[in-house]
Amino acid sequence: MESAVQLIELGAIILALGLLGAVSVRFSISPIPLYLIAGLAFGSGGVYPLTTSEDFVSIGAEVGVILLLFTLGLEYTADELVGTLKTSAPVGLADLALNALPGVAAALLLGWGPVAAVAMGGITYVTSSGITAKVIGDLGWLGNRETPALLSVLVFEDLAMAAYLPILTALLAGAGLVGGAVALAVAAATIAVILFVALRHGAWVERFVSSPSEEVLLLKVLGLTLLVAGIAQQLQVSAAVGAFLVGIALSGSLAHTAHKLLSPLRDLFAAVFFVFFGLHTDPHDLPPVLGIAALLAAVGIATKLATGWFAARRAGVAATGRLRAGVALVPRGEFNIVIAGLAVGAGTNARLGPLAAAYVLILAVAGPVLARGAEPLTRAVRARRNDRRDARRERAPQTDDDVPVAPAPRPDPSETGR
Repeated sequence: MESAVQLIELGAIILALGLLGAVSVRFSISPIPLYLIAGLAFGSGGVYPLTTSEDFVSIGAEVGVILLLFTLGLEYTADELVGTLKTSAPVGLADLALNALPGVAAALLLGWGPVAAVAMGGITYVTSSGITAKVIGDLGWLGNRETPALLSVLVFEDLAMAAYLPILTALLAGAGLVGGAVALAVAAATIAVILFVALRHGAWVERFVSSPSEEVLLLKVLGLTLLVAGIAQQLQVSAAVGAFLVGIALSGSLAHTAHKLLSPLRDLFAAVFFVFFGLHTDPHDLPPVLGIAALLAAVGIATKLATGWFAARRAGVAATGRLRAGVALVPRGEFNIVIAGLAVGAGTNARLGPLAAAYVLILAVAGPVLARGAEPLTRAVRARRNDRRDARRERAPQTDDDVPVAPAPRPDPSETGR
């Protein structure tokens, strides 16, 4: 009987996602905000909480984030990644300073203590790689000039999380400096091994997963991606980083085929991820912290716009591309909720969880909406600027130099001949 209820709930969830996707296509908007709102409606404290299918949705959400980052990794080679990371350090450090400081300051002003301040700094710092990847794909920005610079920021953040999460875990557990150093060393070694294999032995990885059968190729690629992501997460490294590095290890026709085979699964599980986030947010806990969350969200939008603008300008991208890069970095999501969960579980402050949920929800909805309006806004601003310039030219008084001089009349040949 329970299995029948699970099938009914899963069928209802997937069908509802399809209907919401159809609405988003009809009105040319991103489906992400609709998925999040649906999760709120059917989660804890919502209209009709779903219970029996929670385990599947939870695993599906993790798979969705992993596949989003894996397919992003397929777009770039290992050499491109290393070259980008070498040039992205100034942007990455600016991103860290601009976006972590508001969270740290908020926690200290609220009197939550230094450990909660470290947690809040991570919550306001990191962009949602899953939502940003979905936005880039939905809007067709993968081939844009600013996208490599944008992805370099995301990779820098994910690698920073690989160092940050072990330290935060040690602080929350009271392990002290030695415990944090050991956890950080394990995380750094794991990333180094995965990156070394991707750089030096990418051809071996390709030979291992390649197959003339699309079915076999799908199973091999999916299994390898999940395996590496799981090992990375077990060693306190982001599963997203592991999946991304597996993606860059594949190239050429194999990467193209893998992308084609995994795209439907990515879309399905990515939608499940956004619903899962909404399911675990109780709407009743949001109003008391909504004001602080809205203020932090406004600051977060401004700081991410500045980060994206700076990154794209360094890459020589024009104003429209800079704005696209900025708004694509606005969403917060999976990492932010993980950080908040760790902090709340350790008993830092009961208000930190709802504040993080409200903050993430605002930016998870605002990010895709702002991304959709970035290009029309840029065109409108440019058109208005041109109109003002033309109006100033028309109002400017004419001088003698501005008045066109009529050419002298040419002599009549019949008269010159007299």
